[in-house]
Amino acid sequence: MPGVCVIVAYRPKPGKADELPDLVLSRVPTLRQEGLVSDRAPTIIRARDGTIIEVSEWKSREAIDAAHKNPKVLVMWEKFFAVCDCVPLNRLAEAEEMFAGFEPVNF
Repeated sequence: MPGVCVIVAYRPKPGKADELPDLVLSRVPTLRQEGLVSDRAPTIIRARDGTIIEVSEWKSREAIDAAHKNPKVLVMWEKFFAVCDCVPLNRLAEAEEMFAGFEPVNF
């Protein structure tokens, strides 16, 4: 069964930017403990407006569906939504560029 690579853009809510890095770093390990993502290391980058972008790989579409019913994952997502909004990539200024460039992140 093929994996599914996803790109998620996390825009911090006002005053919450300092809380977001730890959540982003914990996301894939939490999903991995639940058997939902592959062993592929995520790529984490930052847009000019401070939005953090994460590229990661779910094991399958079924794993994505299972996450929506997993209590540990639901608790994690509640924490995310308290500090950020997930925004479409086309809301990032970089999406207008032919070769979108982002800042590498080393939390």
